[in-house]
Amino acid sequence: MLSIIYKHVAGLDVHKKTVVATRMRVTEEDRAEWETTTFGTTTPDLLKLHDGLLAWSISHVAMESTGDFWKPVYNVLEDTFELWVVNAQHVHPVPGRKTDAKDSAWWAELMLHGLLKASFIPPRPQRALRETTRYRTTVIQERTRVVNRVQKLLEGANIKLSSVATDIMGVSARAMLAEIVAGQTDAALMADLARGRMRHKIPALPQALTGFVQPHHRFLLAQQLAHIDFLDEQIEALSAEIVRQLEEMSELPSSAGSDAGAEASEPSSESSEEEPLTWSEAVVLLDTIPGVGERAAEEILAEIGLDMSRFPSDKHLASWSGRAPGNNESGGQRFSGHRPRGHKPLSSILTEVAQAAARTKDTFLSARYHRLAARRGKKRAIGAISHSIIVSIWHILTYRQPYRELGSDYFDQRKKEIKVSYLVRRLEKLTGASVSIQLQPVAA
Repeated sequence: MLSIIYKHVAGLDVHKKTVVATRMRVTEEDRAEWETTTFGTTTPDLLKLHDGLLAWSISHVAMESTGDFWKPVYNVLEDTFELWVVNAQHVHPVPGRKTDAKDSAWWAELMLHGLLKASFIPPRPQRALRETTRYRTTVIQERTRVVNRVQKLLEGANIKLSSVATDIMGVSARAMLAEIVAGQTDAALMADLARGRMRHKIPALPQALTGFVQPHHRFLLAQQLAHIDFLDEQIEALSAEIVRQLEEMSELPSSAGSDAGAEASEPSSESSEEEPLTWSEAVVLLDTIPGVGERAAEEILAEIGLDMSRFPSDKHLASWSGRAPGNNESGGQRFSGHRPRGHKPLSSILTEVAQAAARTKDTFLSARYHRLAARRGKKRAIGAISHSIIVSIWHILTYRQPYRELGSDYFDQRKKEIKVSYLVRRLEKLTGASVSIQLQPVAA
């Protein structure tokens, strides 16, 4: 018989318009009593649900994470109850016996015996930061789409500016596009607007700027450039708001919203005596990782927070982020283990920073990428680099230390003698001669 862990629990089956709640309690005679009621999802109805749970002295409430429908319920109940948001895939009921009432009762029964695992739901300040950073990402993606529309429009007008200019939204290119909108047709005059390094491309610009620009091209280009300017203002405003939120959260006590403190992780006795790591300091620390800029650091922190104690090891964080390989073993035989989906927003950020890290010069991550890409392909190599980055993030936030660069020659130096011996044998096999190595003394 399963032991009873919590004696006053509730299970919620959440939908867009209704919430089916089953409240359950264990009597003094060790008998379970339960009652199922359906509520609406408006705030007054959710307050009735709140009062109904209080009437039975409910301590723990379980609910499934259905889209965004769980958020209104969570906002009303989180301050009063121990609220667990659970992945429904982990607790499927028996097929053929599924109703909303039975689902809520199943949640309550599982919670009664402590058989559920709660998902990570950050505190309110971090949730606000999440929404802001995610919206900024959406705006940045929209800006990229509009820039692509500009490129498409220019191609349709026989303007090959992108063949000469690396960035068609740069200062020189924008000045030329403004002249096109104004009705300028003298390609040489527009080419003379080039600034900086673009001056070296002046001989090729007149040919690139000669085309068949129609009135509708100018009208659409003006609208698209205005849209890009508006999006730039939005991105700047959102970035300023994110900085303000980070500074505000850094000033909060460790127990009030930032959920980070000395008790969160105690790698040593010295670290427990230090001041808690602040959000602004964490951004600076993550910025030391190759490929991770200030914007990416803000987005990563918004998703995982500062408290690494919720992830017992770097492997747990890698698995939660969807950067670790899956397990698929039966009868002692391992099958193909596809990587779990994990946290999709964080997974996207890690892929982006991994691609940036692969393009860096003389870094360990770049060297690791090129080694793996040659053997396993670029996609798997990017996955491995993102896994290395999330592991580094866990150690950086846990031990409050900046990223330590191992160098691009790390793999060569790690097994130097073995590599030298292999190369000597390889050379002897190719030439048929005996090869000896004489090491030169290192200059002081």
